[in-house]
Amino acid sequence: MMITVGGFGSTVRSNPMADSQTNLAWATLLDIGPPDGRRRLHDRLAHALRTAVRTGRLTLGAAVPPSRALAEDLGCSRWVVTQAYAQLIAEGYLVARVGSATRVSWTPHTAPPRSAAPRTPSRPPIRYDLAPGLPDLRSFPRRRWADAVRTVTGSAVHYDLGLPDPAGHAVLRTTLAQYLQRSRGAEAYAHSVSVCAGITDGLVRTCRALRAEGITDLALEDPGWGRLRDAATSAGLRVHPVPVDHDGLRVEDLERTPARAVVVGAAHQFPAGTVLSPARRARLVRWARAVDGFVIEDDYDAEFRYDHHPVAVLQGMDPSRVFLLGSVSKTLSPALGLGWLVAPAAMTRALRAANTVAAAPPVLDQLALATFIDRGWYDAHLRAARRRFRSRRDLLVHTLAIHMPHSRVAGTAAGLHLLLHLPDATDTRAAVQAATAAGLRLADLDDYRTEPSPQRALVLGYGNISDTEIPPAVALLGEVLRTAAPRPWPDAGR
Repeated sequence: MMITVGGFGSTVRSNPMADSQTNLAWATLLDIGPPDGRRRLHDRLAHALRTAVRTGRLTLGAAVPPSRALAEDLGCSRWVVTQAYAQLIAEGYLVARVGSATRVSWTPHTAPPRSAAPRTPSRPPIRYDLAPGLPDLRSFPRRRWADAVRTVTGSAVHYDLGLPDPAGHAVLRTTLAQYLQRSRGAEAYAHSVSVCAGITDGLVRTCRALRAEGITDLALEDPGWGRLRDAATSAGLRVHPVPVDHDGLRVEDLERTPARAVVVGAAHQFPAGTVLSPARRARLVRWARAVDGFVIEDDYDAEFRYDHHPVAVLQGMDPSRVFLLGSVSKTLSPALGLGWLVAPAAMTRALRAANTVAAAPPVLDQLALATFIDRGWYDAHLRAARRRFRSRRDLLVHTLAIHMPHSRVAGTAAGLHLLLHLPDATDTRAAVQAATAAGLRLADLDDYRTEPSPQRALVLGYGNISDTEIPPAVALLGEVLRTAAPRPWPDAGR
């Protein structure tokens, strides 16, 4: 017979014999076996408890249930339980003290491991993080976000706590539409906005809708973010890479593909860091109209532009042909899992129909973001972040010039990363591996290309590294590159 005892789980305590009742082992599954006429109930119970201790299901210091409570669960006399406990106390598995619960006093120090699976070697700790993709997590506005969560938790009406609208809560959709109109120059309305878990989620939803409308081929920028390719193929679309140059996506190359949809980072391409030129913006919109297709604009970090005013979204040029994707992953934190999708009016119904099982983020988180934006806290956070990232970018560029004067830096006008171009024969893959072994995280530009290129470059992110860490991080990078360069790397200062 299998029974589950009580309703609390157990944890290991630093003082396992303490009198506290917080370490109760009352949710343990015990197999006392069927009545067999050979072993009495108290022997079967003792065997079940002994097995639970030996296998680690009852851990050192865990309190077993009081004899009266366990007897009620078993439907037996209290004597049965006290006899079983007495036997295990005599064997050293349990210990009983006056005024305290009976607790487990044995641990399988010499027992074989519970799993025979080989242990994965631990990676060296990362001291410096120069990988792209993360904002300044140290500066997440904890107090104001907590205030927003507390506010909406206290003010949410009862129907806000029911099943969420798959398109997102109306309050956040309205707030996002207003924010995108004033800050990004978008043509957005509450009915055209869908709340999603981020840009990848938004792209999957968009690709499903395109597939349902008969569009089977999608173009992606090359180099580009690999997860966008995965999202498109998971929705059943064929993917066609299109190269990027200093003016952004090469629209003339796009026109030679069978694609009727394209994903483009118009305001700040990842990872090249280029901005789609005005001429190419106009040509891209003309292409979408000519092929009866769509542009999917990845507006992932356009809020961070340092040397000029932010570039308005492409979506504003033709809202009937452009989807707009955005999120707070680069502005607040990817842990929030909050993003948005603005769809052309003619595609809104198809978008909802193709994503009937799509789940919106938790409603209270949505309402917290709406409050965070409405109270001006989001704009204030972005202003402070822009100042901080501009200063950090300048420090990184200056330090790179000192330690690697023969390298070339590009893509510095916006975003949270830059490109470090290196001599063509530099083994960047070996450099990344050596840097990881030394505790420095960074990325090879080839990791974002469809095919390797003789032009060698590293993608260096500066969002999730402190200012004080930049000089030693760049010094370590210089040491790594001296071993990966095709000729002796110049020492700093030469």
